[in-house]
Amino acid sequence: MADGETLRLDRFLWFARLAKSRSAAQAIAEKGTLRLDGRRIERSAAAVRVGTIIVFPLYGKVLALRVEALPKRRGPPAEAAQLYTRLETASPRNVDAAESGA
Repeated sequence: MADGETLRLDRFLWFARLAKSRSAAQAIAEKGTLRLDGRRIERSAAAVRVGTIIVFPLYGKVLALRVEALPKRRGPPAEAAQLYTRLETASPRNVDAAESGA
């Protein structure tokens, strides 16, 4: 796809095999816990571009990824894995009494 092209968020999640169905992808987007480039998203029609950072909870963990390419179809898992790069997320650490100075 050419530069400047966009794809609906729900379609990207489905094509990238991050959701089992398009309706599941819509539910993830409309839940209000997903962020695109730091903005809270509540609609599945939000535009995704190459370079967009997507952060959302999935199976009890926070998943952060950068869109590397926009898909044209829902291909095999190996093809879907090339659409994004997983980013490291900082895990919250427990602060005990010794660190807090209490």
